[in-house]
Amino acid sequence: MTSGKGSLVLARSPGSDDAPAISVQDLRMRYGDRDVLDGITFAVGSGEVLALLGPNGAGKSTTIEILEGFRQRSAGEVSVLGVDPAGAGESWRSDIGIVLQSWRDHGRWRVRDLLRHLGRFYVPFDDRERTRPRDADELIELVGLTEHRDARISTLSGGERRRLDLAIGIIGRPRILFLDEPTAGLDPVARRGFHDLVHDLADLEETTVLLATHDLDEAEKIADRILILDRGAIRAEGSPDQLVRQVAGRAEVRWSRAGERFVHPSSDATGFVRDLFRQYGEGIADLEVRRSSLEETYMAIVAARESGLTLTTIGDFEEATP
Repeated sequence: MTSGKGSLVLARSPGSDDAPAISVQDLRMRYGDRDVLDGITFAVGSGEVLALLGPNGAGKSTTIEILEGFRQRSAGEVSVLGVDPAGAGESWRSDIGIVLQSWRDHGRWRVRDLLRHLGRFYVPFDDRERTRPRDADELIELVGLTEHRDARISTLSGGERRRLDLAIGIIGRPRILFLDEPTAGLDPVARRGFHDLVHDLADLEETTVLLATHDLDEAEKIADRILILDRGAIRAEGSPDQLVRQVAGRAEVRWSRAGERFVHPSSDATGFVRDLFRQYGEGIADLEVRRSSLEETYMAIVAARESGLTLTTIGDFEEATP
């Protein structure tokens, strides 16, 4: 995943469309007597990167499959690029890119041949806003597979195959890109390259990205906003920083004085540190202010739900109303 020849080009000016790319109202999905989605509502702006977090069974995959048009919902309103996915046609689908969690087809194809073949689907949908498909060789360079362009897919390593999955997902220059655990199997260098690629897609091409992941560090690095789902409902929503501040709330202040270490939790770390120096001055050493991490925030939300509690105010839990 590199810049240079394969770098992305500006296709739309930011803010050119005020309507949300994705709009979901009271979305519900029931299997038998079990509610998988229990009336969730959210919207995603054009060029926004939204991460869906949640434990297994939270409803992430079901939500994405409904938005992709692969699963019929039980109730609610859904609009993706102004169209209900349940009845969308090929023109709409040409604007959608999908990177599945795993895909093991086409093992006998060579990398460049497969991308050229898949790219033919997008030729009838080429327009002035977005040139389609992407050039296969430039795309191969973009995802870091230049040395493997003529290799059979069956010979690729897991990480190389994941790079190819990403190339397949964006060959049609989609307006919306759905990613399901996209960096599974990638080494740290490739993972960072993927993060850069997602930022470029969102910033330069105003591609809307919906990411389902268990990787909290990844979500914190690339998402503009995060939705935490659990048992079919949205439990928290906001930017990574907002979630940490609004849900966890408290910081941990650490310092030493006269050779002794101290730790104190505080919801007003700045004020506490100011009072600390006012009282002890230069006697304070090794000062460190540590805010709760996204992982700690996420675990607190899930643990609260499993204990029958609900988050109501900053850092507070109370018993849920039956």
